Amino acid sequence: MHLLARLSLKNRALIALVTIVASVFGFIGVGSLKQELMPSVQFPAIIVVTSYPGASPEVVNNDVSVPIETALRGVAGLEQTTATSSTGASMVLAEFTYGIDLPSTEQKVERAISRISALLPDAADPQVMSGSLDDFPIVQISVLSPDGVDPEQTANLVERIAIPEISDLDGVREAQLVGARGNRVTITPNADVLSDEYVTQQSIVDALQQSGVLMAAGSITEDGQTLAVQAGSSLESVEEIQALPLVRDPNLLRVRAEVAAAEAAAEAAAQQEAAAAFGGAGGFGAAAQQAPEVTVELAELPVITIGEVADVVLEQNPEQGISRVNGQPALTIAVTKLSSANTVEVSHVVRDALAEIEDSLDGATLEVVFDQAPYVERSIETLTVEGLLGLLFAVIVILVFLLSVRATLVTAISIPVSVLFTFVGLNFAGYSLNMLTLGALTISIGRVVDDSIVVIENIKRHLGEAGPDANAATTIVEAVREVGGAITASTITSVAVFLPMAFVSGMVGELFRPFAFTATIALLASLLVALTIVPVLAYWFLRGSTSSARAQARQRRAVERRALAAERKALAAERKALAAERKALAAEGKALAAEGPVEAANTTAEEAPSATEPVSHDADRATALQRGYLPIVKWTLTHPAITLLIAVLVFGGTIAATPLMKTNFMGSDEQNSVGLTQSLDPGTSLDEQLAQVERVEDALEAVAAVEVVQVTIGSSGGGMTAIFGGGGDGVVTYSLTTDENAVQSEVQDEIRAVVESLDDAGEFSLAQSDGGVTMSSSIEVAVSAPDQETLAEASDAVVAALREQSGLKQIESDLATSRPYLAIVVNRAAASEAGLTEASVAAMVSQRMQPRQIGQIVLENTSVSIYLSQGVAPADQAAVAAMPIQTIDGEVRLDSLATVEIADGPVTIRTQDTQRIATVSALPEGDDLGVAGIAVNAALESAELPPGATANIGGVISQQSEAFEQLGLALLVAILIVYVVMVATFKSLLQPLLLLVSVPFAATGALLLLIATGIPLGVASLIGVLMLIGVVVTNAIVLVDLINQQRERGTPLRDAVVSGSSLRLRPIVMTALATILALTPMGIGITGSGGFISQPLAVVVIGGLLSSTVLTLIVLPTLYYAVERRRETSRDKRAAKREARLVVAAGAGASADFSVPAKIADSGVPGGSAAFTEPDGSADLTRQPDGTVELTEPDGSATERD
Repeated sequence: MHLLARLSLKNRALIALVTIVASVFGFIGVGSLKQELMPSVQFPAIIVVTSYPGASPEVVNNDVSVPIETALRGVAGLEQTTATSSTGASMVLAEFTYGIDLPSTEQKVERAISRISALLPDAADPQVMSGSLDDFPIVQISVLSPDGVDPEQTANLVERIAIPEISDLDGVREAQLVGARGNRVTITPNADVLSDEYVTQQSIVDALQQSGVLMAAGSITEDGQTLAVQAGSSLESVEEIQALPLVRDPNLLRVRAEVAAAEAAAEAAAQQEAAAAFGGAGGFGAAAQQAPEVTVELAELPVITIGEVADVVLEQNPEQGISRVNGQPALTIAVTKLSSANTVEVSHVVRDALAEIEDSLDGATLEVVFDQAPYVERSIETLTVEGLLGLLFAVIVILVFLLSVRATLVTAISIPVSVLFTFVGLNFAGYSLNMLTLGALTISIGRVVDDSIVVIENIKRHLGEAGPDANAATTIVEAVREVGGAITASTITSVAVFLPMAFVSGMVGELFRPFAFTATIALLASLLVALTIVPVLAYWFLRGSTSSARAQARQRRAVERRALAAERKALAAERKALAAERKALAAEGKALAAEGPVEAANTTAEEAPSATEPVSHDADRATALQRGYLPIVKWTLTHPAITLLIAVLVFGGTIAATPLMKTNFMGSDEQNSVGLTQSLDPGTSLDEQLAQVERVEDALEAVAAVEVVQVTIGSSGGGMTAIFGGGGDGVVTYSLTTDENAVQSEVQDEIRAVVESLDDAGEFSLAQSDGGVTMSSSIEVAVSAPDQETLAEASDAVVAALREQSGLKQIESDLATSRPYLAIVVNRAAASEAGLTEASVAAMVSQRMQPRQIGQIVLENTSVSIYLSQGVAPADQAAVAAMPIQTIDGEVRLDSLATVEIADGPVTIRTQDTQRIATVSALPEGDDLGVAGIAVNAALESAELPPGATANIGGVISQQSEAFEQLGLALLVAILIVYVVMVATFKSLLQPLLLLVSVPFAATGALLLLIATGIPLGVASLIGVLMLIGVVVTNAIVLVDLINQQRERGTPLRDAVVSGSSLRLRPIVMTALATILALTPMGIGITGSGGFISQPLAVVVIGGLLSSTVLTLIVLPTLYYAVERRRETSRDKRAAKREARLVVAAGAGASADFSVPAKIADSGVPGGSAAFTEPDGSADLTRQPDGTVELTEPDGSATERD
């Protein structure tokens, strides 16, 4: 990698120009990046919401949910369907495999539902929606009507003026009015007039379906112009509906004629009988015989219209829900953005347009009650400030250690340049600037500077040691060459840990892939900067900094001292090697001496070749930090067992402390929006719910931090609002906007205390909310069984077991709650005697109880439904029982054909893949999800379930377990990838294993700091651990690489470990402190927002760096020395045995020439340099002083062997 530095120094002007251009592109890229809260994520899920007014959960499940679930089975990629059937509504959630084409799958789902549309009830209206974060509103606007003005009048005005104008704004996908009742056309026939005019209710339905139709009829060409032919016209007013002609029913006409004829015949017969009674048939008989025949021709009857047989009125829909803002009835405009749009820009555009729109609403006022943009801007500002503070702290650390403003500036420049390069990469990849990408960038600031610190520190040291005549460029290239391989390997290692994120599925993978990409680009940019830009800047700013006479004199003395120290160490090494040889050859040397004379020529030890001069640390030039460190590392090398034992004990203690650590899933983002749910008794009327809501609103006035209170009672809209709004069964939802400067956790505690103090107000639950979408912390247990009775028994057993555990609250089963309903059970025998069936009786009751939708009409650009009504529906149970039912014998009361009584039924029915399940839910008492999970698992193990029943954990614990499992696997894969990279770097299988020991010890610091700060271990923390693997190995790579370089130059093992550790002390401490201080503002949360992801990440990396730095500087050298010394000892023993075998193999008659030091020769033991020549002269074996054996063949070629 030093070639990049050499190339850069040769093209300094070009490097400067490229850097400036790239930085300009980076500045431009910052402005063009979208700003949003979270990445735009599409989840592989499709929701089918179906409205079925008036239907009970049982009817909805059988007639809507199960048919839709069955129809979706054939859609490719389907993993599971879950249906929830409640009063008047069905919601089917279809989950697919990740990676599917969601728009294409959505079309397939729509086609599957259209194929079964004939099987669904006429009133059922399925709507298909895909799951995406872009479907949730970014802005919500309340609309308050002026005093004395009907809210529906304001709603009509908003629909005509405000909604179209907002929808046309740049970046807006849809503006939807929530809370308006809307209008419908109701047709109420007059039964007597229908009969008199020979028409039926079906005649009205046929007239509507066969009128108002536009049909393409081809085209014609006239005068050289092609004209499309269109036949028909659309209905555009209630008057046009009233004027639609009806077609009389000929069958009814014939029946009426037959009835009239029968009546005339009966009358004639009666007259004849009367005449006979008076004794004559004269006049009466003639009259009877002349009775006229009743005949009526259709053509003779005048045209009759719908308006003549029925009342046609435009009226409001029945009230099914109530929407309020700050205690006043209000409407809400929910604004969603295009997926490609900028959240902040769309918000500003909408806000800027409100004043002009408000002027056209006849006194109605518009007020923004929810807006993502301020939180997004505040989060971005927060992370930016924390990043800048981190940059400042990192620069201070560099300045303190290098004591050079120039070197500090060179290093500091690498941070903004790397960040700007990252912005260019984000633009090309199409990512936005959100909490995850910006968090990754801020987290990476500390690591980004590491490569530059190592390079600039080594350059500065080499320039300081170089002579006055040394070439600066050559010196810089040599300095980069020394560390280039190490920083490249460490950066590749840091980047490689993010590769497993590509295989993490689910929401975690979708959310954190942009995080991994951003961090990867930042790290690669920092490596490029360190190898190209930093050497050029060092050449310009640092090359003349060591030219003083004092520095030159100091350098000369240092060179002399190093040469003397090298000579002493070479002699010591030689004596040590010869002493080992003496022991190994003693026995075999005596045997050879007995066999024959040996001619020996003694030489002195000084004639032995000297080792290559090693790189030695000069104690006279050691810094105060090094002087304090050297005794420690020397002691640990002398006592490796004690050092390693202490390290193991610390690691074991950390593992023992893990039960004290909290866990969660995603954490809270401290957004100033809180979701509050109030659960009242099922079946509670809207009026009673409104009374309870007013109590809650009054209580919330006592919480000063609550600024806006939005309330949804019942169902106030469709689409996404139908899913996340009130449930209509006594469930009221509140969306509270709080003071952004307040501590949100304290505000939530205050809200919880206030609402729970209310008597007889139901149950409350709070959760973090994002635009009205509550981030639930509910724990769910899905219970399944072969039949309903077993299901109820199993559900009760699970509830009982959970209630015995601590750490859980609000434990309830959806089977335990029920709501009353009026059950009409038809007596099939009685119905048959009356000429009816069970289905026909049910249909008559249904038509009488609720209007039937028979069509649509567009009025003033708004689609309005047309309903056919039977008049005023019965208001109570007695009226329903007395409902007239038409039979072949005339009208009878309903209760003569069926029983009418009040019964209890489930509030909701849930099915999974068409099989019924029960859901037992609970909430954790605290913020430790791990404790709650342990309690739930213990409860399920102790629960006595009936045969055939099963219980599985779902909800947030299931999500946490899945995420932890996948991230745990990603950690293992990351470690394997790091190992492979280090094997390629060190060309050794053993040394990378030594470096990987730093990973568990880094986890030690991370876990201890999480416990100390009380921050739970969640998804964000595990991403931090993943990032930490690459960070902590970096310093270890740089250290071991230098030690290996020194050993290759001939430095003895212990001296190489001490010298290498001392030389790498300063850059390791610098990089660690720079990273730690760069992350400290984020870890502390100085600015107080936007830290639900960045703060756990920062705490994990800080704690891991603290422990791993100690490991790298103390434990790793000790472990390296212990392992490598054992390898050297084993290698020496093997070499000694081979030498002994060579001596014996030489045999009698071999000539030998030994050169040994005098004190060894005195013992009579041959050693030193020995040459053995075979009797046939085939080869010479020469033993060298370094322990190797040189084999010389007769042709003169030589090979060296261990």
